[in-house]
Amino acid sequence: MRALRLGTRRSALATTQSGWVADLLRRGGHEVELVEITTHGDVSRAPLATIGGTGVFVSALREALVADGVDLAVHSLKDLPTSPADGLALAAVPAREDPRDVLVASGGRTLAQLPAGARVGTGSPRRRALLQALRPDLEVVAVRGNIDTRIGLATSGELDAVVLAAAGLARTGRLAEATEVFDADVFVPAPGQGALAVECRADDAEVVAALAALDSPADRLAVAAERQVLSGLEAGCSAPVGAHARALEGELDLRVVVQAPSGELARRAVRAPAADEGAARELGAAVAADLLAAVFGGRSPRAPAAAGGTQDHPQDRPDDGPRPDSESGS
Repeated sequence: MRALRLGTRRSALATTQSGWVADLLRRGGHEVELVEITTHGDVSRAPLATIGGTGVFVSALREALVADGVDLAVHSLKDLPTSPADGLALAAVPAREDPRDVLVASGGRTLAQLPAGARVGTGSPRRRALLQALRPDLEVVAVRGNIDTRIGLATSGELDAVVLAAAGLARTGRLAEATEVFDADVFVPAPGQGALAVECRADDAEVVAALAALDSPADRLAVAAERQVLSGLEAGCSAPVGAHARALEGELDLRVVVQAPSGELARRAVRAPAADEGAARELGAAVAADLLAAVFGGRSPRAPAAAGGTQDHPQDRPDDGPRPDSESGS
């Protein structure tokens, strides 16, 4: 088989994630070279909601795939638009990293231990809504930057704490710096958080076959349900929506949270059989339809982002050359 050209964003977190996928392919006997690509989201400092949402971290990689500049591309699945791209296939969802959110606070404190009025940083509307529901007294501050930048805001004392994705810290060997790992049933993660998406051209049978060996069926089912919730709610990058699914003995356990127009959080927890992606998407769609009818009167919860806020995601920002908090990491 030919050497595979793997397209990746240039940030430290993105190249770490892509390197992990490359190593999996190499263990299967494939030769892989990384091709670094700069996306608009990496060079712009404008809020994500104003430059196209998390899709801005994906478009340049997809363009390179279509143009045959690379053979496959690795994305933080949290950044991947819910609508499919013509001619491309989501060929693999590898084993998922920890999908939970974490707190990094000065003095090793937990959320409950932070003083009244503490300043906590995040660029995610979802995290903002969850923080304010748990601790209405907090001052939630919009932040941008890569993992180093955001952790530095807490360790320097500029902020009392920041909220990041466990996945980004784990992949970069910094999970020990988290002072609290939030319960995913309460502090519900973003759809797809912790998972990677590997895309290739749909008609490239050789690469499709190579990537099939990397796929985790259980994680693919889980993220299919989560992403269908997001799609069903028509929630753009500024919408405060969390969705987390787990495959359990032939069933999916799905937890969803969304911020209602009143500011209160609406939650749903369902469990149903899901033997394939179609059933997983049906479950996600049913929960989304229920929330639209019961909470939003049938209207989309799409809303403007908080001042300075970005979508829920992280990988690092332009600070390191540049992902986004995107979850990309964080």
